[in-house]
Amino acid sequence: MQEQPQPPLPKNLMWRGKTIWCRLYVDGRELRESTKTSNPTKAEKYLRMRLKQVHVHEANPEEKFLTSQDRKKTIGDLMDALKTNFELRGKASSQNLSGIARVKKDFGHIRALSLTKEQIAEYVSARRKEDYRPATINRWLQALHCAYKLAEVPCPKLIHLSEADNVRSGFFSDAEIRKVIGHLPEYLRDFALFGWLTGWRKSAIAKLRWSELDGESLVLRAEYAKNRRAHRLPLEGELAEIIERRKQCRKVKAQDGTMRMVEFIFHRDGLQIADFRDSWNAACKMAGVVGKLFHDLRRSACKNMLAARVPQAVAMKISQHVTDSMFRRYAIVEETEMRDALANTQAHLRTQAEAQREKVLTVAVQ
Repeated sequence: MQEQPQPPLPKNLMWRGKTIWCRLYVDGRELRESTKTSNPTKAEKYLRMRLKQVHVHEANPEEKFLTSQDRKKTIGDLMDALKTNFELRGKASSQNLSGIARVKKDFGHIRALSLTKEQIAEYVSARRKEDYRPATINRWLQALHCAYKLAEVPCPKLIHLSEADNVRSGFFSDAEIRKVIGHLPEYLRDFALFGWLTGWRKSAIAKLRWSELDGESLVLRAEYAKNRRAHRLPLEGELAEIIERRKQCRKVKAQDGTMRMVEFIFHRDGLQIADFRDSWNAACKMAGVVGKLFHDLRRSACKNMLAARVPQAVAMKISQHVTDSMFRRYAIVEETEMRDALANTQAHLRTQAEAQREKVLTVAVQ
């Protein structure tokens, strides 16, 4: 039996097999896409709807025209593109990559255009029940927003949780950190001591190379710093001793039995130090200071410098802080210090009051 010829179609519609496709012109480029129907009336309706979207885009170029490819993209695709973008821009820090990986794991299978604000709210609620901190959840949602923005795809309304209570109070005493260091693997001991003395982030310490040793100073290159600023650190006291010890560990034996020079100042068998949470937690447990983070060394260093009357501007230079607000988050004040401050203030007021009374009595006698 001979097939019936397909009916002719209006301009910008065409047959492809048994499905009608449409032709569009966007930003001077021809786009062809399926109308997903074989009904000419429905196909014309689809074409008019898409032409209206083209006109909206032409009137306001900021209103992105979404192609059929855009509509198929998953959030996983968006996160992959964001990761590539961060790598090209030198922003692929471990923190950023960790956030991207988490968002891809949780949302990757969902089509980007189908994500709703209700799904976001449910997600945030579920993570809060799992005791994730607001700041952590905010960083994940921020990565999600960046991916949508990069792809120029409409993003559902995101929730921003208050971080008012995001000031951790953990810090080490000198005795505590020395105990912890004593229980750490050999390759981590100088690494942790360096963090205790300087307040540097562990990612910055891990990236230090021998090429950055300049006489009696270390120069952290801008691309390795979180704030993207080069940083110079004089080697004084224990810091100089650390570098001298590390020089003795610069040579390692390669697999072929030959000795080679390691590029990293702190390393594990010649490789850059990566995640060491298990070793850290075990050392803290053995030292009796369970629950302390490596990042508490950063808070501790800032507190120690302020207690030593180091000017804040100098302390910020050493610890690589850029803003006063971020530095103040680490300027931990103990309860005993507050008690002393209140006691001293009240003693000062009593002294002033007594002096005033003596002055009044002296005038009265005269």
